[in-house]
Amino acid sequence: MVAKEFYDITIIGGGPVGMFAATYARMRLAKTQIIEILGQLGGQVSALFPAKKIYDIPAFPEITGTELIAHLKQQVEKFEPDIFLNERVESFTQITGGFEIKTSKRTTYSKTIIIATGAGAFEPRKLKVAAADRFEDKQLHYFVKDLKAFSNKEVAIAGGGDSAVDWALELASIAKAVHLIHRRDKFRALESSVLALKETKTILHTPYLITDLSSAQDKLCISLEKPRSAEKKELTVDHLLVNYGFASSSKLLESWALELDHHNIAVNAKNETSIPGVYAIGDIAAQADKLNLMATGFGEAPSVINSALLRIYPEKRQPAHSTQLIKKFEAAQDN
Repeated sequence: MVAKEFYDITIIGGGPVGMFAATYARMRLAKTQIIEILGQLGGQVSALFPAKKIYDIPAFPEITGTELIAHLKQQVEKFEPDIFLNERVESFTQITGGFEIKTSKRTTYSKTIIIATGAGAFEPRKLKVAAADRFEDKQLHYFVKDLKAFSNKEVAIAGGGDSAVDWALELASIAKAVHLIHRRDKFRALESSVLALKETKTILHTPYLITDLSSAQDKLCISLEKPRSAEKKELTVDHLLVNYGFASSSKLLESWALELDHHNIAVNAKNETSIPGVYAIGDIAAQADKLNLMATGFGEAPSVINSALLRIYPEKRQPAHSTQLIKKFEAAQDN
């Protein structure tokens, strides 16, 4: 029988807090994996408000979501945890030595688990036209993985909320042309963002619905129809980015048999859940009088990592400061 290969720490969730937790875990030389349901790191920050300015991150007077995730990604990649994207954790079960974790793609094993799923698992609301599946991850996108992919391209964005307007503002300066399609005349985004949008060369298509997609040589042809009208038109672009929002569900969380506090995970002062060896940090972890800020989650991460490693390796000394950690990591890499 082949022996099971265990990670020391499995982090469920690849948002800002999960990314920093993985960085710190690897600084402590823990065998670490991140499992993220979305197709990119960054969680809700990347998906929901990439262009918005964030003001509660230490050392940054202000920083956009995109910039913050870029810094965190650069940091975590330096320490090389295993990262698995587009993968959902379906269940985990206590076994000898830790946990058996079943995902949508595989079975993996871990001595401890840290849940850092933010406000919970969520998935994009997809474009409901018959041909959409054919173009997904090719010319139809629900996330922006790399802005450079849209450089000097004609891009259509569907949606009328903050995320759609934010991406239009981001792409306006690098794309050949940006088209924004919304089913209403008015946008739901922040007034200041909409005002900034109107100062760009973004072409607005309102009120219009997308009714079909088709190929036009190497281009994507988008069929548009005005609601309650016979008026139709065609739009030909290189890429379509759909921002119809995200659907969040607590059903999966409930299936993990953890004690919950409303729709969050109940934890004690050490961020331990009702299952020994399973921890929760960030917005998903419910504690009395807790402030749900990213800064709070960043602070919880090192304490929980140290607690998890003390559980696994009780003989190991706790580190005094980060300089010791980086020296140990660099020495291990050289060996």
